[in-house]
Amino acid sequence: MRVPLHGRRVRGWVVDLDVEPATAIDRLLPLLAVVSAGPPVDLLGLAEDAARRWAGPRTAFLRPASPPNNVRPGPRPAPEVGVYPPVAPPFAIDEGARRVIEWPPSTSRHALVTSLLAAEGSTIIVVPDRFEAGHLVQQLRSVGREVIAFRTDDTDAMRTGAWEMARLGAGVVVGGRAAVFAPVPDLTAMIVLDDADQALTDERAPTWHARDLAARRAARADARLDIVSPAPTVEAVALAGEPIVAPRTVTRAGWPRVDIVDRRDDPPGLGLLSGALAPALHRALDGGTQAVCVLNRRGRAHLLICRSCGEPARCERCDATVTEVEDGLRCARCETVGESRCRHCGSARFRGTRPGVVRLRDDLAGLVPRHRVLAVDAASTAVPAFDVAVGTEAVLHRARGDGHRVGLVAFLDFDQELLAPRHRAAEQAMWLLVRAARLVEPEGVILVQTRVPEHEVLRAARDANPSMARVVETARRGDLGFPPFGGLAELRGAPEAVAAACE
Repeated sequence: MRVPLHGRRVRGWVVDLDVEPATAIDRLLPLLAVVSAGPPVDLLGLAEDAARRWAGPRTAFLRPASPPNNVRPGPRPAPEVGVYPPVAPPFAIDEGARRVIEWPPSTSRHALVTSLLAAEGSTIIVVPDRFEAGHLVQQLRSVGREVIAFRTDDTDAMRTGAWEMARLGAGVVVGGRAAVFAPVPDLTAMIVLDDADQALTDERAPTWHARDLAARRAARADARLDIVSPAPTVEAVALAGEPIVAPRTVTRAGWPRVDIVDRRDDPPGLGLLSGALAPALHRALDGGTQAVCVLNRRGRAHLLICRSCGEPARCERCDATVTEVEDGLRCARCETVGESRCRHCGSARFRGTRPGVVRLRDDLAGLVPRHRVLAVDAASTAVPAFDVAVGTEAVLHRARGDGHRVGLVAFLDFDQELLAPRHRAAEQAMWLLVRAARLVEPEGVILVQTRVPEHEVLRAARDANPSMARVVETARRGDLGFPPFGGLAELRGAPEAVAAACE
């Protein structure tokens, strides 16, 4: 039944008119005016569900579900109907309502995504990378699909036009995390790409994740959910089951060569410039390609190295890096405080290492004279021509496309990522390797400098077997009660108030 709201005034969020009268009146009184069409009723329910799950206001979820500009109110347009022939997947994929599909990073997955589209109804594809989203839109249009691009950086008029087109149904919506809220009336399939990418998490409170919201919407609409990633997360597997893995020949060919440089026996004074770095730089440059060096300096993390054996100081409970405090060595991840002694050799003498990116640029310029060496970080607006670029992980984004041919990606201090005091440190470290794999040329090399060469993440990347790292990470999180097997909360304030809250 339609609500006869013509001529009335409404205050607050305006819902689709195809709802029960009690639903509209109870939630939106006092009525002042109808100024625009709004989210359909199923998205209202999703917003309420998400507001409870992430402890936030409904407006935080209704806003991305609404058009930026006013849309003429009235009955929803009649949904369009489209039936497309099924496309065979590149390898055998079992049927299921929820599936995780592992696909290598350096191999195009356009054919795989095309095979996952619904033959009838609408499909929503959530893509964190704008570069890949643009290619997907072109690819799907070339095979005759009606594609609607949801881009948050488009003008309000363009975004409103995309919102209205999505209401017609029988289309494919491609966009970032906001695409989860596309107002399609006939949702049949949801596809989430690269759920480990931080771009799928809204950094503002409430910090919802597109993967989890997509799962909730798919369940409400009885639609299929597919999560496609080179390195599926622990959360994705807990949500949708063990991954469906491509054949070994495809997987091996889809990962570049990973060279692991063990720095435990390096002589003192080398800093971050290992003996293997200079030859690798010259090979890449002599081959006509560029080189990218990554040194991430996020947050407060720093590394303590044992002066006797060269091993990094690690937590005895959860294996993360530790910092020096008055009582010994403290882990920022699990709060364990231990003795100021190396777990490997028992020495109590440590040294800290933390050089800056600008200084590294000068040092690298000395290794490759007569070549252009550039420093890049998140604040860099544009990346000019370079031979060697050094910077934070932002360089992996900035160096992609625009004719760049990268033959080497070198992680100068990967232990900072592997052993960071974050519960997702291992997954995030693996994701940096995935980004590097997508950046290098097919014959390129990823060089990783580390003092923990047998870490499961490095072995997984070297052997093109991401499941190896995920199995270890799943067991670790289960033992510690970390998500998705438990919750984490941070309380700040006066000690007595925090103690009372914990009790």
